[in-house]
Amino acid sequence: MVLDLLLIGLAVTLFPLPIMAFVLVVSGSRGVRNGLAFIFAWLACLVTVMALVLLLTGGQPPPPRSPPSIGALVATLVIGLGLVVYSEHRRRRSRRTATGAGAAATAPAAAEGDAAAPEAAPASGSSVTSRMDEATGWSAAGLAVLLQPWGMVSAAAATVVQADLSHAQSFLALMAFCVLATSTLLAMELYMVFSPRKAQSVLLGLRGWLERHKDPAIVVTCLLLGLWLVARSLYQLTGTG
Repeated sequence: MVLDLLLIGLAVTLFPLPIMAFVLVVSGSRGVRNGLAFIFAWLACLVTVMALVLLLTGGQPPPPRSPPSIGALVATLVIGLGLVVYSEHRRRRSRRTATGAGAAATAPAAAEGDAAAPEAAPASGSSVTSRMDEATGWSAAGLAVLLQPWGMVSAAAATVVQADLSHAQSFLALMAFCVLATSTLLAMELYMVFSPRKAQSVLLGLRGWLERHKDPAIVVTCLLLGLWLVARSLYQLTGTG
């Protein structure tokens, strides 16, 4: 269970979409405060999901090969397959987008519109920045809930079914998962607190890089985690573990 939670937590903290949104949140006029609201809502989702699972199990893992135990493994298998399917869907969509962009770049009309293109991007960027300047703590918290990678969090919930709170190892594993899954956001928030000007420049650069590479990152993260969950659940379901 410990290894599974750590791998899921690592996938959650490296998932690019929440990172990109958080950079915009902390770059606004009330960035540090809204960033804290984002982090608190993010952590609240993780803790609530873990607490609900532990409430259902009573903090004791179900007996091996029992219906609850098998159900948790089947749920893990389904989630893993879903992540693999999603990664393939994202890969194909990214390829179609790249193909379409390449075709548009070679079209004659593209050459005529080159002069206007540089002016369009700043307008869009300034619009986003303006909206983030008007953001409140509640909107930042709502964004954290919406952008939580719920498929990965569901995989963590299915894994927590095995937790035994009578042992300190399980309790520490749950804490480590929550901290690890939030570590990237915490690091960016602290960076903004102690070095706001430099942090804003660096984080906006990071967001630009993620914007260009988010699809490969999502594909690789979901594929690797999905394959791990599928292999682990099949291994345990076949009774060889």
